[in-house]
Amino acid sequence: MLTEQQRAQLDWEKTDGLLPVIVQHAVSGEVLMLGYMNQEALAQTEQNGKVTFWSRTKQRLWTKGETSGHFLNVVSITADCDNDTLLVMANPIGPTCHKGTSSCFGDTHHQWHFLYELESLLAERKHADPASSYTAKLYASGTKRIAQKVGEEGVETALAATVHDKHELTNEASDLMYHLLVLLQDQELDLGTVIDNLKSRHK
Repeated sequence: MLTEQQRAQLDWEKTDGLLPVIVQHAVSGEVLMLGYMNQEALAQTEQNGKVTFWSRTKQRLWTKGETSGHFLNVVSITADCDNDTLLVMANPIGPTCHKGTSSCFGDTHHQWHFLYELESLLAERKHADPASSYTAKLYASGTKRIAQKVGEEGVETALAATVHDKHELTNEASDLMYHLLVLLQDQELDLGTVIDNLKSRHK
């Protein structure tokens, strides 16, 4: 959330009391929607942790998801360099757009968004019927077998690289990434945890 100093620096006069607010998925990075906040909407957003706008058509405060249940749970709020626009990082509950899509801007997914979708799918299949999919069967086989598959795919990836077979390397690297994501889910971890660790090492 904003500090008192950051909040005091917001230029409400420049925007006639309504700041544009870009909402972005905190995990996948997908841009979800654009809305507007007055000071009361910002205060309510910070207080309850759910994105709340000032509706220019309804002329009232409007919490996204108040009727659909598709709330936007706030992770962070940041002002831009001119203090007249806000960026809200949020975790959405369900689709953001009233048309049922994840973003109000349509299918504009960045390549990295697919990893988020894949990870979400793998998480859903952790307790599924083993007969329903290879992933569910892999979970049912236990941690040792999943770890073994990661090891096997790692070796095959390395071998493909040593013979400079880019096609095979791409396939093996894909298998490695898939099985690694399954292993992380099996251990109650996710790709975000690994990324955070890499970022801390980078510092």
